[in-house]
Amino acid sequence: MYLMGLQGGQYSPLSEDQVKTLHEASLQILEKTGITYELGIEDTVQMLENNGAVIDRDRKNITFPRKMIIEQVAKAPEEVILYGQDPKNDLHLTQSRVHMGTGGAAIKIIDSETGRIRPTTLKDLYDVSRLVDQLDNIHFLVKPCIATDIDVENYNVNWFYTCLSATSKHVMSGVNDIKGLNDVIEMASMIAGGLDKLQERPFISTIACFAISPLKLCTQSTLIMQEANRNHIPVALSSAPMAGSTSPLTMAGTLTQLHAEQLAGITICQLTKAGAPILYGGIPGMANLKTMGYSGGAVECGMMNAAIHQLSNHIKVPNYNSSGLSDSKLPDAQAGYEKALTSLLASMGGSNYIHHSAGMLESMLTIAHEQFVIDDEIIGNCCKVLKGIDCDAEHLALDVIDSVGPGGNFMTTPHTMTHMREEYYNGNGVTDRKSREKWEQEGSLDTRQRALAIAKKLLANPKPAYIPEEIDKAIRKKFNILL
Repeated sequence: MYLMGLQGGQYSPLSEDQVKTLHEASLQILEKTGITYELGIEDTVQMLENNGAVIDRDRKNITFPRKMIIEQVAKAPEEVILYGQDPKNDLHLTQSRVHMGTGGAAIKIIDSETGRIRPTTLKDLYDVSRLVDQLDNIHFLVKPCIATDIDVENYNVNWFYTCLSATSKHVMSGVNDIKGLNDVIEMASMIAGGLDKLQERPFISTIACFAISPLKLCTQSTLIMQEANRNHIPVALSSAPMAGSTSPLTMAGTLTQLHAEQLAGITICQLTKAGAPILYGGIPGMANLKTMGYSGGAVECGMMNAAIHQLSNHIKVPNYNSSGLSDSKLPDAQAGYEKALTSLLASMGGSNYIHHSAGMLESMLTIAHEQFVIDDEIIGNCCKVLKGIDCDAEHLALDVIDSVGPGGNFMTTPHTMTHMREEYYNGNGVTDRKSREKWEQEGSLDTRQRALAIAKKLLANPKPAYIPEEIDKAIRKKFNILL
């Protein structure tokens, strides 16, 4: 059962009046408090001033007239399509259509052979990308780990090349600088058959962490964001405040600050290039006030991420946010319930592009092959919830009920045979519903052991060849490809 782009919106943590209240409060923040900025984006600041923003250069403060924000946000597209190399993987991000996939920048992996933690490598990135390619419920690939075995100079092209060689699903990642972004665009253009072809069907996109919460523009990421705008490459405008640390402790305060950051980012993008494809990228989280670390698995994260879609939907901009994070250190029961709760809330909230939904452990520090398989199962269940219950004549089955009659049995009816594989979610094989006797005969495996066996089986399949040989040779001649 391949479920993607289903309609969410069944869960709304904010009322319509609350959404309007938060939106108005965010506009007030931008008008009164404003945002600050790092040195190095003087041209961006001048562009804002030329279009009505008030600049205090001594304080490095920018305030935005409400009319300016409203006019620029209205220029952002209501639908953004993130393409796959294979058209079956195209993602139509609009309204409350839901897509879920990977995310993060983990630096550790639970080794599938030894069970021990070790640093992630470029080969790990390739193997995980191959897993994602074969797991139907993981709809896209955001680079889930850092290749710690290569130098920073070779990061950007190698990250994208590795992912694109292993999956035909849409690939998104951050980049380190403008040169890195332009190198990635050039490489992707070679695969697409030219820059114009890539811009027609962008199967890559980037993340720009433009906001340093609270309310500060990051120079490097802002410049990357604007360069992506100019090249018509979709960009997720990431801002990730932590309640109690880099935003107010209260959920409403965090959402209001985050919405203000997003409105400022969208305004910059649309002034850079009107109609530039962007994703409202609010990722609200919580600080663990006992350790001052990040707490990603709390149910409130699921609530706030569902609310993010309401705020982005209010201004008619597709959104990128988060679910499926866990503070657990391994694929255990805690990981299961934290992931299931936050993913169900975000998907029922209607979020368009929910990253971090697969593979992540230890508050984004760690990944595990088996966790991707388990999360594929969780996402599949979330999608089944979104699909709802069909109530047409065929599914009401009045004729079948009449033919079987009182006291009868439906087990062998043609109607049962027709619907047995579609009506209920059957999963990828990781969920066990056998009798205890059968389960014991097969080795008494727990969920994690079954998932690891599935992952190993998938990785044993023939490797794909998504980049044609001649193009691959040309890319390797142009760039220092290390895979």
